[in-house]
Amino acid sequence: MIESSDFRNARIPLTNGSGDIPVLGFGTLIPNPAVTIAATRDALAAGFRHFDCAERYRNEHEVGGALEEGLAAGGIARADIFVTTKLWNSNHRRERVEPAFAASLEKLRLNYLDLYLIHTPFAFHPGDEHDPRDQSGNVIYDRDVTLLHTWRALESLVDHGKCRAIGLSDIGLNKLLPLYESARIKPAVIQVESHPHLPETDLLAFCKDKGIVLLAFAPLGHGMRPGPLDDPVILAIAARVGKTPAQVLLACAARYGFADHAQNCGPRAGEF
Repeated sequence: MIESSDFRNARIPLTNGSGDIPVLGFGTLIPNPAVTIAATRDALAAGFRHFDCAERYRNEHEVGGALEEGLAAGGIARADIFVTTKLWNSNHRRERVEPAFAASLEKLRLNYLDLYLIHTPFAFHPGDEHDPRDQSGNVIYDRDVTLLHTWRALESLVDHGKCRAIGLSDIGLNKLLPLYESARIKPAVIQVESHPHLPETDLLAFCKDKGIVLLAFAPLGHGMRPGPLDDPVILAIAARVGKTPAQVLLACAARYGFADHAQNCGPRAGEF
C-alpha cells in the first residue's frame, strides 16, 4: 500500500527487476503526432516521470523527441524518468524480439529501457504488418511460437543489460501462471485494465503474493459510459474529500488494492 499522499513522487520498488516504478504514469496512446509531442512535453513539465509507450502506438519517435527535448530544457536526468514500451504481436519470434526492441530504443532516443512488456500474449504472423489478416478478414496467428519462447528472448535482453525489467500486458491469470512457473527471470510488472468496475481481484492477489507490480491502465474506465467516473459512490467520495472523481480513482488504484500502480492513460489507452 502506498503511504504517501503525494502520488506524484511515490515509487514502488521492482522486486523482480532493478529500480523502482513511479506510482503515476502518462500513457502515450495518442494518434496525432503533433499532439503526442505537445502532450508528452507537457506531461514531463507537469511532473510525470513514467511514460508508457508501445511499438503498436506508432509514435515512439515523437515521444522520444519530446522526452529528449524536455529533459534537456528542464535539467532532468535520464535516471529520473521511467520509460516503458511494448513488443507487438507480430514480433514474438525469438529472432525478431531483439531487432524490435532495438528499433523502439532508437525511436525513443534511449540507451536502455526501464521496462519492456509483451503487449499481448498472442503471437501474430511474423512480419512488418501489425494486423495480418486472411482473405476472410480473420487475424493470422503464429502457431509456431509459444509465449515462453518470446519470454526467453526478453530474459536475454535483461541479461545483456539492455532493459532493467520485463513483464506482460493484457494477460489473464490462466496464461500468466504457467509462464511464471517456467520463467527464469520472473515478471516484474503485469499491466491490465483495472478500476472499481474491473478490480481484477484474483490477479491482484497473485501479483501481491509474488512481488509483482500490477500496473493499471485506464484506471478511470475504458471510455465506458456509465463508468467509474460516473459511479455515485465515487462521486460522493469526491464531494466529501474535495477532490475530482479522477483523483479519487487514481488514489484508489494506488492505495487501496485495485492496482498497485495507477497509470493516467486516457480513455482508450491500452487498446491494441
